[in-house]
Amino acid sequence: MAADGHAFRVLLLTSGPLDGEEGADTQLAMALAHAMPQAEHLWFRQWPGRNRPVGVARGRSVPIPSRDGVPHLAERLQVATAGAVLARHVDLVHAVMTIGAGFPAFSRLWPRLVGGRPILHTVPGVMDPARLDRSRPLGPTVALSEATAGMLGAAGFGEVRVIGPGVRLDCWPHRPRPTGELPTVLVTGHHDRDGGTYEAISSAAAAWRAGARFRLVLAIRSRPGQDVRYLGKALRARALQEGLHDVEVLGYVEDMSGLLAASDVLLYVPRALGGKADVPLTVLEALATGRPVILSDLPQFASLTDSVLRVPVGNCHHAGRLLYQLLDRPQWWEQLAKRGRTTVEERFGQDRFMSNYARLYQELLA
Repeated sequence: MAADGHAFRVLLLTSGPLDGEEGADTQLAMALAHAMPQAEHLWFRQWPGRNRPVGVARGRSVPIPSRDGVPHLAERLQVATAGAVLARHVDLVHAVMTIGAGFPAFSRLWPRLVGGRPILHTVPGVMDPARLDRSRPLGPTVALSEATAGMLGAAGFGEVRVIGPGVRLDCWPHRPRPTGELPTVLVTGHHDRDGGTYEAISSAAAAWRAGARFRLVLAIRSRPGQDVRYLGKALRARALQEGLHDVEVLGYVEDMSGLLAASDVLLYVPRALGGKADVPLTVLEALATGRPVILSDLPQFASLTDSVLRVPVGNCHHAGRLLYQLLDRPQWWEQLAKRGRTTVEERFGQDRFMSNYARLYQELLA
């Protein structure tokens, strides 16, 4: 509640339409809208729209023309322009934006246009730390990890709070291990240079050569402008070259809950996050489901502690050995599955997420 006892109004600002292309920014923004039902949210939606539900309990949307929901330059300019006007009619602006190429200019100009309204900035990730030298804080800043908070603080963003993402445990219940003939190893990520997909294939191949038997599912999303068919063929060719024949290549997965429930292990070994969320929601959802996770040992993942298995960046042999051992030792699998679920319940539950942001909103609106 606002200081005067009325419901407060929040402009939920993302780089593009909230119901457009699903990414770290929009996923986190939708989680915030669901976690704060006492707020009246104002947000941007795609027009013509796909009517994708966004879970905003109260408020209204403002349409912006967008052919595909992706935050291209046109969508970003519309959000910046219309957002500056709408910000004058709310109590708080909550920007949920990864720091990318356009952020330095945005951070210097946009706060001057919003009429003195308080601005809270949640940073899902930083694409290029070199850009921080030319960036300015929009207002109080929240990071998802201590690693990014330290990076932002050193760049002049002041005291940066750390609030990890929240997972709705009712939507991601713990599920027993699948009982099919072959285990399924799931790989997620994007077709990025440092995204780790080829490293994951090489890791799976190392496990296969060690004696593990499984089917490999690659759920790899494309970026705007990428040739999906060509990239998919390249992944299949690489898998065959590594001696892996039981491989399925997927793109965007609508039913991630079902895919995780049908999988035994999540393998996510990027070389760098490159702007992806510091704590990827898919990793937390896998842990909540009770699926062990093998991760690259990046500093942004430190909050996951011993609930995941870590491998040095680029060390496919190590990752493959861990995968082989995990599939070969059911008792160890069960221990990790239980530990992962407990970690999400204790550190990344929706209640904790909600209470952290509720306190922060109250401070800014006091």
